[in-house]
Amino acid sequence: MRMMSRISGRRQANPNIEGPQLDVRVVHTNKVFKTHKGGKTASWSILVVVGDNKGRVGMGLGKARGIPDAIRKAEEAARKSMIDVPLVGSTIPHEAEGVWGTSRVLLRPASPGTGVKAGGAARACLECAGVSNVLAKILGSRNAVNVAYATFEAFRSLVVPEEMAQERGLDVKELVPWLEKVRKEEADVAY
Repeated sequence: MRMMSRISGRRQANPNIEGPQLDVRVVHTNKVFKTHKGGKTASWSILVVVGDNKGRVGMGLGKARGIPDAIRKAEEAARKSMIDVPLVGSTIPHEAEGVWGTSRVLLRPASPGTGVKAGGAARACLECAGVSNVLAKILGSRNAVNVAYATFEAFRSLVVPEEMAQERGLDVKELVPWLEKVRKEEADVAY
């Protein structure tokens, strides 16, 4: 398996794995040691985020003696834990907050052309999910693993506007007046 630069945080999709081709990003690498009677044994713990850039994203941790094996394990774990992220155009439907440990991640929708205003692990999660216009703020600990988990908690709290309107017994136009225009634009792009 060919590796790209560790600085870039990107890797080419593995053609040997069957199924949809996903964007795979190595977010964080950590060299860990286990002490034995005879000395220390080194291994790598790696955080990987995978996504199809269309609203499906997953995250996994892998640990092995070698970096390629750890990446493979993390990628398999991420593919198994994929979730759907509701999108409205190229942004999220509403504000969301995710908390994991002492990390808090705040996500806010943004207008087209804003880009992904986020840093660290939150940026990798958002880009793999296909969110291209969003404002994010990391509060508390900036530990990459905790930030990634907090971002996923924020993703899980997102609700599609149509479902929320039905739950409240309202018309979608009353709840989100601009949604009809965005859905029409999505339909035009699809054709």
